[in-house]
Amino acid sequence: MIKIRTVFKKRLGKSAKALTTPNRLLLALCLTLGSCDSFVEVDLPASQLTAQTVFEDTGTVNAAMAGLYAKMRDGGVLNGSSSGGSCSLGLYADELDYYYPYSPSYFYTNSLFAGESGVGDIWNKSYNQIYSANAVMEGLENSTAIAAADKNQFQGEALFVRALLHFYLVNLYGAVPYITTTDYTQNSKVTRLPVNEVYGLIVTDLNKAVGLLAEDYVAPGRIRPNRSTASALLARVYLYMGLYAEASNAASAVINNPLYVWESDLDKIFLKDSSTTIWQFMPNTPDSNTIEGSLYIFISGPPNIVGLQPELVHAFEAGDQRKAHWVTEVTDGVSIWYHASKYKEQYPTVSSVEYSIVLRLAEQYLIRAEARAYQGELIGAKEDLNLIRTTAGLAPTTAVTEVEIVADILEQRRFELFTEFGQRFFDLKRTGKLDQTLSTSKVGWNTTDALWPLPALELNSNPNLNPQNPGY
Repeated sequence: MIKIRTVFKKRLGKSAKALTTPNRLLLALCLTLGSCDSFVEVDLPASQLTAQTVFEDTGTVNAAMAGLYAKMRDGGVLNGSSSGGSCSLGLYADELDYYYPYSPSYFYTNSLFAGESGVGDIWNKSYNQIYSANAVMEGLENSTAIAAADKNQFQGEALFVRALLHFYLVNLYGAVPYITTTDYTQNSKVTRLPVNEVYGLIVTDLNKAVGLLAEDYVAPGRIRPNRSTASALLARVYLYMGLYAEASNAASAVINNPLYVWESDLDKIFLKDSSTTIWQFMPNTPDSNTIEGSLYIFISGPPNIVGLQPELVHAFEAGDQRKAHWVTEVTDGVSIWYHASKYKEQYPTVSSVEYSIVLRLAEQYLIRAEARAYQGELIGAKEDLNLIRTTAGLAPTTAVTEVEIVADILEQRRFELFTEFGQRFFDLKRTGKLDQTLSTSKVGWNTTDALWPLPALELNSNPNLNPQNPGY
């Protein structure tokens, strides 16, 4: 079902089924740390850690988690490159235009098919990362040398990662398997769970993570999840589920945490030391900046790969300072193009000044505003909404009714969260506005495009994953 299983079959044949738990954990840690040349070593080199050794030392588990975050930063749905979720979903919806002349973008033309490499890449890498998170949890279960507080932190982080990745999978592919083990024999026969069951498991994992993670960050730079990180994702999940009281409470838990201080300077929000950052990825070298900056920024036109759709740029309300600070116009004197400039650095600097932000405080205010509005708490909803508006240089909202307030909140989400991990696509989808919005702006849009196809290779390897999503 996952890429690891497919590679097992190719490299190990039937012997993969006989992997013991320690060997499975060693395999997963090899994949996480990127240190194994083969998936199973008969005689481990002296420098190679055994699975038991890894989970008896805090430093090596730290390294395993750091390796997992590096994998998430560099590949899969949270990767900031052209193959990641931000770019793919920006093209798939109505945020980005595609300019690369040497290969088509099936995301941009909404013409995905089961054999398309990008579809399979996000599926496989997401499940590969989930597998690594499960390996950490399984290894820690039998560990006796790691202090209880450290064990709780590691388990909480792994649960958060597992929930986060399943959240994206269920929103992209619909019914999906929820993988909670490294056991090949189980994973090779899994079936897809209904969306509501997947959400229930995500909530369970996140609530466990909230109870295990430390209140403060255990590493500088907000690069390791803390309790509020899990609460922030939980608030989003509850909003998507329509559990508005729970969404409001989870968002409030984050907003009320003194670790996070509202930033009114738009040029400081995406710096690595921003007080509004909840969780972010550290670059791979001390002088690197974000993958997103290197992708989106261009200084002469036309863009190399992608640029902001002019329709998005022109839709900003007059006086919206987010357009002035987060959008850059490039012209050759004849044509005009635009790029996202939330991140300002395209190249390395003496030391990193920007990290890739995955979760930030503004989304929590928007979640709470929407959740409050749906519960009839219109004054509180407008207070949260107006914080976003006034920071953007806009007047307080003139909305009065619930319908008007929610409409303004969704509009502000569009301009606040553009190019951030598919927020626009997911908002259109969860509010039932995909067809009315994208059918007029995207030539190739079909109703069935609300879901991506499951990769053909996975369906062939595990028939239990059938049927394919409609339209493919």
